[in-house]
Formats: sequence, C-alpha cells, structure tokens
Amino acid sequence: MDMLKETEVFAKVSAVEEYKELSDKLIEAFQNVRVFALYGSMGVGKTTLIKYLCSTLGVADIVSSPTFPIVNEYVTTNRESIYHFDFYRIKKIEEVYDLGYEEYLYSGNYCFIEWPEKLEALLPEGCVRIYMEDVGGERIIRV
Repeated sequence: MDMLKETEVFAKVSAVEEYKELSDKLIEAFQNVRVFALYGSMGVGKTTLIKYLCSTLGVADIVSSPTFPIVNEYVTTNRESIYHFDFYRIKKIEEVYDLGYEEYLYSGNYCFIEWPEKLEALLPEGCVRIYMEDVGGERIIRV
C-alpha cells in the first residue's frame, strides 16, 4: 500500500476497547462525510472498526461482515440507514453496477466499505480512506 507512506498516522490501536475512542474520533473529524473506505489485509480489524462506528452512530443491531450478501443495512435509533459493504468476493466491476452502488453511495447515508480496491474508480470524491495496518499486534490507522 503505497498510500500508507503518503498519509499521516491518525491513531494507533493496541486493544479492541480502543476502537470506541477511534470511532468517536473519526466521526467527529469527518462530520460532513458519509462514505468511508477501509483498506487493509484480512484480519486487520476493518469489520471491528465498522462495528464501533455503527455503535457510535446509534446502531443497536448486531453488525457483521456482509461477505455473502455484499451489503448489510443497519438502522440507527433515529431510523436512519447505514450501509456496510464487503467487496472481497467481487470479481468484476459489473457486479458493483448490478448492485446499484450509486443508490447507496450517493444516498446521503453513512456507507462503510471493506475492500474498496475493487471499485476505486467508483468511490465518490471526498470519501474518507482509512488505511489499517498490523504492526507487531498494534493497529496503525492512517486517513
């Protein structure tokens, strides 16, 4: 990930409990942004961070990786929808078109995307790109 060298460290996480503070910090820092793309290897904590982001935003549902349905919808206590994508299994960009990605990404609702590399050209301008890396058991978060 060459981008890692070009971005500053936003946070370091060494325990799962620290994701709560990280998610609060991200939502506060990017109040006007609704699309977040999470980059990182398998097992680096992308889904865990999304669980905490959803919790920060008022989701009471169980948040899990939408690997097979590709997208999960969660509803906040304010009855707002949040979309969680996992594009790991996407083989062709046409699958993203068939999903109707525009309806989600341009809805004005929060969208959290795992494996955004698969649709990089389709990401909206100004989306927040979060790069996660495991360095000796500590998660380095760059934005």
